Amino acid sequence: MCGVFGLVAHEPVNQLLYDGLQMLQHRGQDAAGIATLEGSTFHMHKGKGMVREVFRTRNMRDLTGSVGIGHVRYPTAGNAGSTAEAQPFYVSSPFGIVLAHNGNLTNTDELYQSVCNKHLRHVNTGSDSEVLLNVLAHELHREVAASDGHKLELDHIFNAVGELHRRVRGAYGVVALIAGYGLLAFRDPYGIRPLVLGKQTNDKGETDWGVASESVVFNSLAFQLERDVAPGEAVFITLDGKLHSRQCARQSKLAPCLFEYVYFARPDSVIDGVSVYQARVNMGVKLAEKVKRELDLSQIDVVMPIPDTSRPSAMELAAYLGKPYREGFIKNRYIGRTFIMPGQATRKKSVRQKLNPMDSEFKGKNILLVDDSIVRGTTSREIVEMAKASGAKKVFFASAAPEVRYPNVYGIDMPTREELIANGRTAAEVAAEISADGCVFQDLDELKAVIREMNPKIEAFDDSCFSGLYLTGDIDENYLQRLSASKSSGAAAFVQPGLIDHSVRVENGNEE
Repeated sequence: MCGVFGLVAHEPVNQLLYDGLQMLQHRGQDAAGIATLEGSTFHMHKGKGMVREVFRTRNMRDLTGSVGIGHVRYPTAGNAGSTAEAQPFYVSSPFGIVLAHNGNLTNTDELYQSVCNKHLRHVNTGSDSEVLLNVLAHELHREVAASDGHKLELDHIFNAVGELHRRVRGAYGVVALIAGYGLLAFRDPYGIRPLVLGKQTNDKGETDWGVASESVVFNSLAFQLERDVAPGEAVFITLDGKLHSRQCARQSKLAPCLFEYVYFARPDSVIDGVSVYQARVNMGVKLAEKVKRELDLSQIDVVMPIPDTSRPSAMELAAYLGKPYREGFIKNRYIGRTFIMPGQATRKKSVRQKLNPMDSEFKGKNILLVDDSIVRGTTSREIVEMAKASGAKKVFFASAAPEVRYPNVYGIDMPTREELIANGRTAAEVAAEISADGCVFQDLDELKAVIREMNPKIEAFDDSCFSGLYLTGDIDENYLQRLSASKSSGAAAFVQPGLIDHSVRVENGNEE
């Protein structure tokens, strides 16, 4: 899961891009990058670390131009430790393109073979995003060459994105700059990863346009949220600020990732017409109903959230059950999000640094802890142990999400079943594993109902980590076993050609 942001403005965009990326920092803490376009010249700076660590005043001064894109990285493919894999990526032909990508491709090796062996292009890193860039570059070149011209037309751009949709599988929200022409943005045909369009009109009546992973970026910059980029749609904004859009996928279906609403997105964002905050509040009501059915409420003295994502759900759950709500854990806001930290040992250590219990809130009480989800169980186990060490008599655990039983292959780093604590376990067995006195999970149908009630136009969801059904239809047992083996050996999901067996049996995992 990464964050992307693109701007076409009538003023320098370097500071705007920096400020916008800080609003997306929760989506990736591994690396950050900005590329600007001044005339036909790109200026780019990127590196490992958070936004405030990567960019200094001297770097910002060099990022001149009124058009640009930015990226914050959370590694799910390639080499997490490599500075070379910070985005955006650049290719010189055709015209010159820089690209930033949020998501994960599922047929990267097939695309790599085509790009390198057939199209004679060079891919320098193990990142699927660089492969995606080269697919786009090839399709743009093919479109222009077929017209016997040297100038890029709108039809060339939209036709190229259409061919990319046909060839590429997986999840992607993309922003790209084409030197001398403008900003291109597009979203995968299922809309798995979010992408929103915003605008601002200046004092001269000129319109600035932005495309971002989340609407919260526009709130911070005084832009207005215009709409979501539709699944399969491409948006192109010329250097003088003219907006063009077209549906480029032969078939499209709005099926956003459920985990965005549960955990990843900021609560002050609106994704596909759904307020993330209100969705989490409503999740609390549904979870309270299940807690009421499965636990003895007389044994619950107080309800506590695991800060911060679960707070809206926990507050609503406590109100619904008529139980006191308490903040028992104080969060160190200078520690990053433990779920997206690389490595189990790092995550485990960071939990103790991130959360500190207040003994007075736990001593002699039966506690119901509410979290957004339980994935690996590392954080949950440490938190339950801290609560009991602080004097809690009993600790129950409630998850606003269903059991995470299957790998996510669309951009969330939960790639092996062995890492998932709920895989092959009942709720009671999960409770035993995390040392809790009971564990309650949200029902998948109830979670989907919460989101659909807020936007009935949502046709389906990427709920693969809960259901094991994969929208793109190219994920089977062999694919998951190879991912597991790759992860276990310490190799990247995609590093070089020939690592992936092409005997993957395609099965359609679409929801009803």
